[in-house]
Amino acid sequence: MELMGSTLAATYARPNTSHFLPAISTMASSYRNPQPALAMNPSANLWRTNGYYKSSSTVPTPSSIQRENLDLVRSKTMFYPSNRTALTTRYTPEDWYKSNMSNYRESESSRKSAERLRRDTIRMMQDKEQLTRLTQEKTNKNIGERLNDIVFWRAELSHEIDNMVTEIAALNEVKRRLERALAETEGPLQVSQECLYHREKRMSIDLVHDHVEKNLIKEVEVIKSCQERMRRHLDRAIAQLASNRAAQHELERDMSDKVTAQRIDGRCHHLRNTSDAIGYHRGIERLDPSLSLPDSWSKFTDDNILLSQSQRAASQKLRDEIEILLSTTSNEMWNQFNNANVAFMNRVSEIADAKNSLQTHLAKTLQEIFQTEMLIESLKKALRDKECPLKVAQTRLEERTRRPNMELCRDNPHHRLVGEVREIEDTIQKLQERLMEAQNTLQTLVRTKVTLEHDLSIKANSLFLDQEKCMSIRKSFPSMPRLVGYT
Repeated sequence: MELMGSTLAATYARPNTSHFLPAISTMASSYRNPQPALAMNPSANLWRTNGYYKSSSTVPTPSSIQRENLDLVRSKTMFYPSNRTALTTRYTPEDWYKSNMSNYRESESSRKSAERLRRDTIRMMQDKEQLTRLTQEKTNKNIGERLNDIVFWRAELSHEIDNMVTEIAALNEVKRRLERALAETEGPLQVSQECLYHREKRMSIDLVHDHVEKNLIKEVEVIKSCQERMRRHLDRAIAQLASNRAAQHELERDMSDKVTAQRIDGRCHHLRNTSDAIGYHRGIERLDPSLSLPDSWSKFTDDNILLSQSQRAASQKLRDEIEILLSTTSNEMWNQFNNANVAFMNRVSEIADAKNSLQTHLAKTLQEIFQTEMLIESLKKALRDKECPLKVAQTRLEERTRRPNMELCRDNPHHRLVGEVREIEDTIQKLQERLMEAQNTLQTLVRTKVTLEHDLSIKANSLFLDQEKCMSIRKSFPSMPRLVGYT
């Protein structure tokens, strides 16, 4: 039977075998202990004394259990009502009710705040969803309009590129005709100059400034004048072609850019929220790589088209000028050629000779060239013969450098080998100098042979200059169609 005024504190004062604080629970089973409960020591005036927390970290011993049993007997025999004051509660009922009301008010306030936040958030999410959808629709519309603009300018660029390609092909054809006509004038010019050159080689009284020479000089002047005008127009055609290709390049580059932009904008226009090729690109909205505005963008393409049109107009004008030039120059050259041929037929002369003397000197020069070539071969053989002795001497020197320590002596064999290497190198140098002199002599003889052969050919051609040489080569004058660039 419990003493009056006491509480069932034996479960709180039991020895604890755990190293942790006792669990705080309202279930009585959580405080059960397999060991027998001990009675509260009446002398303990606290609900939970410091000895309780200290005992939680120690294991009870038999001596401590005996002391507690003695305290239990003493407590049953001695009871003091003053011990009841140690179990007085810490708070009053008013504090308990106030605490509950405060918790209620705080809970209600938190719920209202959460509800208000939830309503505002849902309304904001709906507004932002609608704003995002409208913005995306406007963006899709703007991209679609941009695609229409790109398609329009692509069509304009494609049309202008086709016109420019046609004009470049036409100008190229005229330029090729002009180049062929210019190339055809080289033959008549060379013939006329060769005729004058051969006639200048005439000797003594044959060096007469006659009517044939006057017509030949005039023919050269006419051909050179025609060539100069052709070259100027050819340079203009090349420059115009470069300008046309530059304009075409700008058009094609603009077209390529627009094709790429159309592909990119088309891909962007077909992107949806459910597309696979979408992802985050942090900070991309702060990047502005734009190089143009809508007005400058359209003006850029328009300027390219206008530039191409102006270049095409200049190219057409140049083609007309080249056609007129080809017709004029061909008539001038053909008329003067006929006049020179008539003058040639009215004068035929023969030239005195020095052919035999030139042939004798040429034969002697050829014999000397042969002997010099034999000498060069002998010198080369002598140089090849010196290679092996030089290799032997240098190899001996190199092998003797591998002698160890004090054996690496500068002895007589070493001095003799060094002298041998220098002697062979000196011999090779002298042979090379002689070889150089022989080669120079051979070159001089070859040049002499060429000069003699050239003089001999001039003398041989001078015998029949007007009738045999000049008139025979003038039979290959180009026809009228070839002079205007047609093959």
